[in-house]
Amino acid sequence: MNLKAKIDAWKKAPFDPQTREATLQLEKSPQLLEDAFYTDLAFGTGGMRGIMGVGTNRINKYTLGKAAQGLANYLYECYSGETLKVAIAYDCRNNSDELSQAVAQVLSANNIEVYLYSELRPTPQLSFSVRHFDMHCGIVLTASHNPPEYNGFKVYWKDGGQIVPPVDGELIQHIQKLDYSEINFEAQPQRIHFFDGSADDRYHRAVIEDAGGHTSSPDNLQIVFTPLHGTSVTAIPQVLEKAGYSNLYLVESQQQPDGNFPTVSSPNPEEPQALALAIEKAKSLEADIAFGTDPDADRLGIVVPDNDGNYTLLNGNQTMIILTEYLLQKRDIQPNDFIASTIVSTPMMEALAKAHKLQLILTLTGFKWIGDQIEKNPHLNFIGGGEESYGYLVGSQIRDKDAVSAALLICEIASDLKSQGQSIYNFLIDCYLKYGAYKERLVAIKKEGKEGALAIAQTMDRYRNSPPKTLNNIPVFCIEDYASQERLLIGTGKKESLELPPANVLKFILTDGSEIALRPSGTEPKIKLYCSVRSTLDTKDAWKTLENRLENRLDQLVNAIEI
Repeated sequence: MNLKAKIDAWKKAPFDPQTREATLQLEKSPQLLEDAFYTDLAFGTGGMRGIMGVGTNRINKYTLGKAAQGLANYLYECYSGETLKVAIAYDCRNNSDELSQAVAQVLSANNIEVYLYSELRPTPQLSFSVRHFDMHCGIVLTASHNPPEYNGFKVYWKDGGQIVPPVDGELIQHIQKLDYSEINFEAQPQRIHFFDGSADDRYHRAVIEDAGGHTSSPDNLQIVFTPLHGTSVTAIPQVLEKAGYSNLYLVESQQQPDGNFPTVSSPNPEEPQALALAIEKAKSLEADIAFGTDPDADRLGIVVPDNDGNYTLLNGNQTMIILTEYLLQKRDIQPNDFIASTIVSTPMMEALAKAHKLQLILTLTGFKWIGDQIEKNPHLNFIGGGEESYGYLVGSQIRDKDAVSAALLICEIASDLKSQGQSIYNFLIDCYLKYGAYKERLVAIKKEGKEGALAIAQTMDRYRNSPPKTLNNIPVFCIEDYASQERLLIGTGKKESLELPPANVLKFILTDGSEIALRPSGTEPKIKLYCSVRSTLDTKDAWKTLENRLENRLDQLVNAIEI
């Protein structure tokens, strides 16, 4: 169907009068009209995510209804003869409540029993609920840390993890072959049920079981917390209170859930500006730790005082190292234990795993791949693992990154260290002394619309087809192309297989150990550069000087890439 035909279809039945009128109004802005209809929203690393509005390239009751109808059809194909059950949760985003109701209506119209959270709840709680209540799948209405105009639709399978191949591809086929007229919106109210408070209690107990029990003096810790107007306010204060933490101070102006995120330019705890108010409050209270979450409570940004009393934001890689190292120090490592990370996260995880003599499983970008490894390896015991984008998971009761359990664990670590006269900041430096000093940086370059998508594709093609022999005057040692699933050793020309599913990721490893990976975002109109440099650290006192040198090397590495 050409662009004009797609637009014309939205101006008549089966679309409702409001949608038809909105489409007519959009015709007054040709560029916006084209962007709303030139393509269909697709499932990426985080499901289906996009700007809300009318059109095939937008999040609305029809694009989500089509996804729900395709999901219903696919579930019947997968679980013929069973009474199907689906759990639904939503976050603080504008329209999430209404959109979750629309999805529930479609599923119930298809004779599926729907279990809905009546109020906003964290994404990891949905992951837990799918497994704990034996659902066939789960859905979360969320756009994670995207801007306010976004929303999304994430699907979790029976194991509680996000969908992965072949399920994602088969589901997409079922959705794509549907016409909007085939969506059944005739809800069966008797099939829509609501979780009660016991669902919260069970999730909280699981979090405390997996992430708690590491300190005997939780009340010694002064904690500042901001939910950044998101869903974690429904879980983190409750979990910390149950775990014995009595000195928790919320950032009042960011406490109320609000999809407009009025106090921040972006509700992303990866960005220091998002945590500015938490840092300000931490300074005034001389708090031991401060942290904030993204809107659906699966990412955690942590701020700790350094040795000069300044509050510093840990990056996702540093957080992952601290949490994992602490878990391993407290554990008698068994032969079947493993930790996990992703191919664009810090190589320091490899050094850590080698030192502790346990298995590290590396996956593609996206926490769904870590959840998939937990499910595919029932004979192994998952201790913990994470990714550079501020996501971490402790244990295997939940199958997605979980800011609630990560928040509890970092409080346990901070409390335990404080009782010994130590700090998280110095714990991290101790890791650098033991395993080598690593520093990473993520650079995300926005390329919006149809032209932006083309520019990103051209950049990937250019570096793939004409790869540089040096970057920042440092020879390239090898190139890992996850699209062709090959590693090329530059010195010998030898090619090796990469034992991971194909993905549009290109990684350059230099002779000095530096790394840079290029990857189009699966959820935003951006191309991302993941950079890593390393060195050795001889003494704690040398860390600040070395950190500055590593930052300069990162500057040079980023500047060597032309986008």
